[in-house]
Amino acid sequence: MITRREFLKDMALASAASTLGYARELLAAEPPPETTRIRIVRSPAICFAPLYVAEDLLRAEGFTDVQYVKGDGGLNDDKMIAKGDADLMAGFAGRHILALDAGDPIVVLAGMHPGCYELFATQEIRSIRDLKGKQVAVTQLTSGRHILLAVMALNVGLDPRKDIRWVTEPAQKSIELFAAGKIDGFMSFPPEHLELRAKKVGHVLVNTTTERPWSQYFCCMIASNREFVRKHPVAAKRALRAILKANEICTSEPQRAGKLLVDKGYTKNVEHAVQTIKELPYDKWHDYDAADTLRFYALRMHEAGMIKTSPQKIIAQGGDWRFVNQLKKELKA
Repeated sequence: MITRREFLKDMALASAASTLGYARELLAAEPPPETTRIRIVRSPAICFAPLYVAEDLLRAEGFTDVQYVKGDGGLNDDKMIAKGDADLMAGFAGRHILALDAGDPIVVLAGMHPGCYELFATQEIRSIRDLKGKQVAVTQLTSGRHILLAVMALNVGLDPRKDIRWVTEPAQKSIELFAAGKIDGFMSFPPEHLELRAKKVGHVLVNTTTERPWSQYFCCMIASNREFVRKHPVAAKRALRAILKANEICTSEPQRAGKLLVDKGYTKNVEHAVQTIKELPYDKWHDYDAADTLRFYALRMHEAGMIKTSPQKIIAQGGDWRFVNQLKKELKA
C-alpha cells in the first residue's frame, strides 16, 4: 500500500524520466546520488538556459534540494565553485582555463553549446585586423568577452596586449558609447546582440555561432568542484544528465524554455529569451569533443601570455570526461 502523495510523486518521476528520454529502469539500476542537494550558480546569461530548464529533471534524478546560488556571470562564478560555495556552473571555456591556471580546484565536465558571442564594429572596420589601435568594449579584463577577443586578435597576428585599446565599462554603458560612435567595437553577449541588431547599430564583424573556427568549439562549458566530483560521482553524473537533457529541450522546445526563464525571473523579455535559445546549437553537446575546446583555447591563451600553466597540464588536469562519454551512449546521442 502507498499513500496518495507517494503515488503522485511516483507518477511525477515517471513522467520526468520519460521527458529525459531514457527508460526509468536505467534510473532504478543506478545507485542514488550520494547527496540529495545540488547547488548551481545562477547567472544573468540567457544562454545558460539549460541550467534552469533542468530544475525538474534534477529532482527526477533524486535531488530533493535544488538550489540556485546567485553569481555575477564573471570569473567570481568559478571562484564560487572553487571554494565549494556551489557545485555546478556554466561559463566560457577561457574563464575556466584562467581559474585552472590560478590553481583553483575546478574540473570541466562537458560542453554546453558553441557560439553566443557577437563582435560588433563600426562600418569602417571590416576585419579583426582593422581593430589595431581601436577602442573595443569588453566590460572587464579577464571576462569571457576579453579572453575571446584577445584570442581572435592573436589568431590574425595582432598583439592583444598592445594593439587593442580595451574599454572596461559595464555592458549598457558600453552599448551607449558604441551607439554614440565614441568607441569602435563592442563584444556582445546574449541578449545584447538582439538590441544592437534591432537598433541597427554598427555591424556584426564576427558571429561565433556561425563562423569558423569559433563555431567549431564550445563556448560555454559545464564545470564543477573537483572534490565534489571525487566524493559524489553518481550525483555528478546524474546532475550532468539532467542538464544535457535540458539542452535537448532547449533545442526542440525553445518557446517552452524561453517562457520558463521569464516565469522564474531569470530574464524579462520572452521574445529575446526565445530568440537567443533558438539561435544557439545546444544539441552540439554530443557532436563536439570538449577536450578539443580546452586544447584550442589553452594553447592560444598560453601563446598570448594570458596563462602561465602549460597547455598540456591544463588539458590533462582540467577536464573529466567520464560522465559525458557515458551519457553520449546512454542517451543515444
